[in-house]
Amino acid sequence: MARVYVSVGSNIDRERNVKAALNALSDVYGELRLSSVFESEPVGFEGDPFYNLAVGLDTSQTVAALAEVLRKIEDDCGRRRDTPRFSPRTLALDLLTYDDVVGVVDGVSLPRTEITENAFVLGPLAEIAGAEIHPIAQKTYADLWRDFDLAGQELRPVE
Repeated sequence: MARVYVSVGSNIDRERNVKAALNALSDVYGELRLSSVFESEPVGFEGDPFYNLAVGLDTSQTVAALAEVLRKIEDDCGRRRDTPRFSPRTLALDLLTYDDVVGVVDGVSLPRTEITENAFVLGPLAEIAGAEIHPIAQKTYADLWRDFDLAGQELRPVE
């Protein structure tokens, strides 16, 4: 079994889409490890704030099979693929890590570079996987989060 972390984000009908994603992930993978939910401003475009969280799960699926499941869940939540990369979205499920795999596997770049670039990815990940080591940076996610420059990337906890 591989330990996998996924970033979940939505800024269109946020609560409904995040709940739908978590229910779908739980239906496929069973018990999930969930971070708190945070609100953050969009990065790269103007728009409504996002809800973001990180999810840990265990799977025996290949990266390709897992990516296909994530894409189907996004599609089921109305994700449009004909919009610019940086635009509002009903749901984004981004595969962050797959065990300690480094490189491009089945067309997926691992670990995802946004881990060390965006507070809305690293903060939630550090909350549920703080003691684990980033396979490239060779630092724990907690240490990466502690050293992260939050200038311009506010995270607000959601009750």
